[in-house]
Amino acid sequence: MADSAAMKATLLQYVERFNAGDAQGVAALYAEDATVEDPVGAQVIAGRPAILAFYQHATSLGARLEVAAPPRGSHGDAAALTFTVHARIEGRPARIDVTDVMTFGADGRIRSMRAHWGPDDLHFV
Repeated sequence: MADSAAMKATLLQYVERFNAGDAQGVAALYAEDATVEDPVGAQVIAGRPAILAFYQHATSLGARLEVAAPPRGSHGDAAALTFTVHARIEGRPARIDVTDVMTFGADGRIRSMRAHWGPDDLHFV
């Protein structure tokens, strides 16, 4: 199992790579058979190729992440990160307040990501 410090470091790498527009780098943080559920309740994206396509689309839109609080670890295999997504939605500047909860494998790669946000977390600026 990855330790808390390693999981937190991966969450910060996730933000750095995303903001650099490095979809390939973000996808490389995931296990081959990982899953993404963004937002929770949406259809689950499974497998690194599908996850790469998801991040290629997100980064192509120019979205940027701003960390709102330090990453939080756990006594288990999960860690969480609260951040704001800055993006254009329907042609208008917007922000989405999000908390991602990720689980990790023994190799330190992300096994699952669940993005917690709902309609009331989307704010047009």
